[in-house]
Amino acid sequence: MNIKGSVVMVTGANGGIGQALVKAFLERDAGKVYAAARDISALAPLAQLGEGRVVPVQLDLLDGAGIARVAGECADVQILVNNAGINRGLWFLAPAGADAAREEMEVNFFGTLAMCRAFAPMMAHGGSGVIASVCSILGLVNMPANGTYCASKAAGHSLLQGLRGELAPKNIRVVGIYPGPVDTRLTAGLEIPKASPEGVAQAIVEGLVAGAEDIFPDEMSRQAHAMMLQDPKLAEREFGKMIPA
Repeated sequence: MNIKGSVVMVTGANGGIGQALVKAFLERDAGKVYAAARDISALAPLAQLGEGRVVPVQLDLLDGAGIARVAGECADVQILVNNAGINRGLWFLAPAGADAAREEMEVNFFGTLAMCRAFAPMMAHGGSGVIASVCSILGLVNMPANGTYCASKAAGHSLLQGLRGELAPKNIRVVGIYPGPVDTRLTAGLEIPKASPEGVAQAIVEGLVAGAEDIFPDEMSRQAHAMMLQDPKLAEREFGKMIPA
């Protein structure tokens, strides 16, 4: 696909990957990039980029009416990148594990679903489109120390699979993005190797241009995916060793 001249929306644009994605799309000469976040004031630095091609948008994935409003105001979107999400960093049996699971599902699954339901009809009306969602390698295998987040991302992965079948006849491409640990606020304090947001964003955009259906944008995610393909139970056992301290 050709990014040049296209109209893009990136949710969670105030985060590390989101900011890097906005810049990566600008570098590919996107015609317009809607940068969406709950706190629109946090988007001020991005709004200075691209000589007016960046349009800040206030968007809360828990606000269904707000999503509908944004979809109406941004009806020209051709590429939607669902990047917004939350991670409470809890395991299933943690004291607040059930609350974390509900909150993560509301944002990571139901919020993403609401965005897809709002934008897919407009893309279909326009004849084509791309919906890409930043899932996580943890959407494909569970890490118990972060189990509730993994479950929400597994639901997001299933959402992508279902939408791919629903939207293919309407010429809307559905893309899954499965990064490993990335050096952002979500992984602050974790003493593990992390990919840079800039490198991940570049790999995502390159994957979109190349027509990839599943994008593994960093070395850890590529290695983990290879393990899952070769021996799914081995991958489950290896990730299963990462238990709460």
